[in-house]
Amino acid sequence: MSEETGFLARPDGEQVAWGKVAGAGPTVVWLGGFRSDMAGTKAQAIAEWAQATGRAYVRFDYFGHGESSGDFAQGTITRWREDALAVLDELTEGPLVLVGSSMGGWISCLAAAVRAERLKAMVLIAPAPDFTEKLMTPEIDAAGREALARDRVWMRPSDYGDPYPITANLLEDGARWSILPGPVPIQAPVRILQGGADPDVPWRHALELAQALNSDDVVFSLIKDGDHRLSRPQDLARLLAALEEVCPD
Repeated sequence: MSEETGFLARPDGEQVAWGKVAGAGPTVVWLGGFRSDMAGTKAQAIAEWAQATGRAYVRFDYFGHGESSGDFAQGTITRWREDALAVLDELTEGPLVLVGSSMGGWISCLAAAVRAERLKAMVLIAPAPDFTEKLMTPEIDAAGREALARDRVWMRPSDYGDPYPITANLLEDGARWSILPGPVPIQAPVRILQGGADPDVPWRHALELAQALNSDDVVFSLIKDGDHRLSRPQDLARLLAALEEVCPD
C-alpha cells in the first residue's frame, strides 16, 4: 500500500503536513520529537513496516517542523498538542497506537489523556515529559537567563547543528502541561525504549514516567549503549518488535 500525503488546514490558516498508509488494525500514529520531522529514520521504518504488513499508519509534522507551515520559534507545547489532537480527530478512526519519540512521548501522554477511549497502546522512545521545565531550564546559564529576561528568547547551543531559539513563551507554556510526578491517567499497555547513554533524556527521567503511568502493563527496556535517537538497525528492530507486541494480528 502506498503512502498518501497532504496538508491539514488549521483554524489559523497554518498547514500541518501528514502522511497516511491505509491498512487494518489500530492506526499507528507517529509523534516526533522536538525539532525533528516525519521523514526521520524511525518514522520511515514504521512506514515501511506498515506497508509491508498492511497496517494503518499516520505520521505528521508539528507546527514549525518539517514540511508544516509556521515559525518554529512561535511553537509551544499547547500548539503542538493541538496539532496532534487535530491529526487524531481528522485523519484517523477507531483504536489508536501512539508512538512518541522524545517530546513526542510527552505529547502522546497529553493526547492520550483526552482520547483515552480510543487508546489501545503506546510505544515511547526516550520519552521526555516536562522537558522544558525539568531538562532544559536547569541547563540555562546566566547569559541565557539574561537573554530570556531581556529578549524573551535564548539561542540554545546544539550538538546536532546551529544554535536554535528557545523562547520564554515555550518554557512558561511547557510548565503548565507538566505531568510528573504523576499519576498519569493512562490505562493502556505501554512499551518504553530508553538509551542508557542518552545525553538528552537521562534514563531515570524516562523511568519516572514509567512509574507514574496508571497502567500496570508497562515494560521499560533500557538499552545500555543506546543514544537518544535509537536509530541503529538493532534499535529499529526493537521498536518494530514492540509494535508487533501491542498490535497483534
